Amino acid sequence: MNYWLVKSEPFKYSWEQLTRDKKTFWDGVRNYGARNNLRDMKKGDEVFFYHSNEGMEVVGIAMVVKESYQDPTTEDKNWVVVDISPVKPLMKPVTLGQIKAEPKLANMELVKNSRLSVQKVTPDEWKQVLKMSERK
Repeated sequence: MNYWLVKSEPFKYSWEQLTRDKKTFWDGVRNYGARNNLRDMKKGDEVFFYHSNEGMEVVGIAMVVKESYQDPTTEDKNWVVVDISPVKPLMKPVTLGQIKAEPKLANMELVKNSRLSVQKVTPDEWKQVLKMSERK
């Protein structure tokens, strides 16, 4: 299993909306690095859901339920989507500030390349963020 992080501005598509929808396709990616990450996602992979711009925090865990296919919002064959479903909210959101302050996460893509909308997360980074979400 691999781990990922997807970013969305809450006013466009929030964790709460994903929870209501129960499933969505992750569309609108127009960056080749992010697109390549979508192509690498496999069914069953877990995904951190990150609210960007507003909140700037990891708020929940989703799962890839369908692997990459043509983005239905464009006819351009360069772009793909995956389907994700919510698994659960984090016990406590983990902010970008907390992530940047944690030495164990210094190499996380969210810290190094914060503009990328679909990012890889290492197993150790995944465990650390989950651990941080449990702190009071």
